[in-house]
Amino acid sequence: MKKIHQYKLLAGICVMSLFASCNFEEINTNPFEMSEGEGAMDGFEVGGLVTAMQRTVIPVGTQADDTDVINAYQIAYHLSGDNWSGFFGENNSSGWSSGSNNTTYFLIDNWIKETYTQSYTNALDPWKKLKMASEKNKTPEVFALAQILKISAWHKALESFGPMPYSHAADASMNIPFDAEKDIYEAIFNELTDAIAVMTEKSENGTNVMGAYDAVYAGNATKWVKYANSLMLRLAMRVRFADEQLALKYATQAVKHPIGVMTAKDDAAQMSQGAGMTFRNNIEWLAGNYNEARMGSSMFAYLMGYQDPRLSAYFLPVDEKCAYGVVAYDGNKYQAVPPGHTHSSNSTYESFSKPNIQSGTPTYWLRASEVFFLRAEAALVWGGEFGSADALYRQGIEMSFQENGVTASVDDYMNAGLTPVAHNVGGWSYSYSATAPCNTTVKFEGSNEKKLEKIMIQKWIALFPNGQEAWTEWRRTGYPKLNPIKTLRGQSQGATIAEGVRRMIYPTSFYQTNEGKEIYQAALELMKDRAANPEDVDMSSTRLWWDCKR
Repeated sequence: MKKIHQYKLLAGICVMSLFASCNFEEINTNPFEMSEGEGAMDGFEVGGLVTAMQRTVIPVGTQADDTDVINAYQIAYHLSGDNWSGFFGENNSSGWSSGSNNTTYFLIDNWIKETYTQSYTNALDPWKKLKMASEKNKTPEVFALAQILKISAWHKALESFGPMPYSHAADASMNIPFDAEKDIYEAIFNELTDAIAVMTEKSENGTNVMGAYDAVYAGNATKWVKYANSLMLRLAMRVRFADEQLALKYATQAVKHPIGVMTAKDDAAQMSQGAGMTFRNNIEWLAGNYNEARMGSSMFAYLMGYQDPRLSAYFLPVDEKCAYGVVAYDGNKYQAVPPGHTHSSNSTYESFSKPNIQSGTPTYWLRASEVFFLRAEAALVWGGEFGSADALYRQGIEMSFQENGVTASVDDYMNAGLTPVAHNVGGWSYSYSATAPCNTTVKFEGSNEKKLEKIMIQKWIALFPNGQEAWTEWRRTGYPKLNPIKTLRGQSQGATIAEGVRRMIYPTSFYQTNEGKEIYQAALELMKDRAANPEDVDMSSTRLWWDCKR
């Protein structure tokens, strides 16, 4: 963001801190308890809570929110996962803490606190109120929907930080203990199972669930079942290297459910218009108004190298002022911002390729293409009833083409024999050079490990611009290979150029009170066996439970 926007960002942090936390208790438990009578809320009040929870899965705002939600998204997700995934590069990295910020792997405390607030705290209060209202009004379908939304938001916190408050989240206590990651995933699978059962019954009966307040599926219970099963499949595959039997059990359950998982473009879970509101795409504002979000170096390497027909669907050609554009297969010039740079001026990178995202472009939670790639991985590993990995891989590419309005031949794309390219930016102080990240072709052949790499590369491309999920899957599998950042500033927190950021460290507010410090230390004990130094656990190099593939 330009200087004027930096002041707005800082002001936004100050304002949001009023609603976030100044100590452990506040950031981990919502300060607003259920008021008397809220258990019997009318439909309007309950419906408003449903919409509020949906807006926390990935923060989205309307024009009435001005830039508050956009700034919150930028701090919580864009300058971390969206960059760490290789999707984006930023023009003015040095404008934030003189270059010592998330983009150079130095975790800024207020920024990671915002990630926790957006992925956990903001969903807590409406979830607790929906739980009590559902129990009071005997509407299990409302609680089922609340459970699905809670898990949609909270798994991002779980996969960013590690242990967190879960099993006792509804307690009235101000000091809630953290649960181990494995225990949380087991709870998530059980809760999704129960919620899917409730919503399946509503689907069979043709019941519309909170349609007037549902900005995602307008109350369509069948769509919610498909989404919940797809979410279960996503999280089952997440844990397969840590607990293969747990992963197999719930991946099978999701795929074999009578309603099943997402298979079509319009199954996508997304926020654009609904519940009487029109939501703005955060990334469009970051690129167009703040002049910051641009094509990432790794995206350049893969899209340009594969002559990927999604290139123009994802990014715009360079500005006519740009002297560093590279001609692509479509005859247009593109260029990407070097990752983790610390240049003080953004006038050069400002003219590089912007994301091809408009204000009305949906903010996607999960799409059918991702589900096909999840199924392809399951078929590759377990075979049998999961189907053909080869066929599912091809369907994933084909579905991604459909989702992005691409009509090119999938077979031609797969059989072209092309590989990623090197990324070079000319100039003097703005130069960057990275060799091709790998020599992997698109065609589905080779060993199972090579096929896994191909699945993950294509899944990564299809996930754009959901950088949070892409960063998580990169950590889980090691794919795709990404271009290295230019400058490392996070050494003291454990980060390395080769390993990146494996997790976010906990905000300092977690241990600013005696009670909070005790719970914080107990949380660190849950990760001690995975830390490089058992005496220094809360590091960005400490791997999460599921991040165990070497």
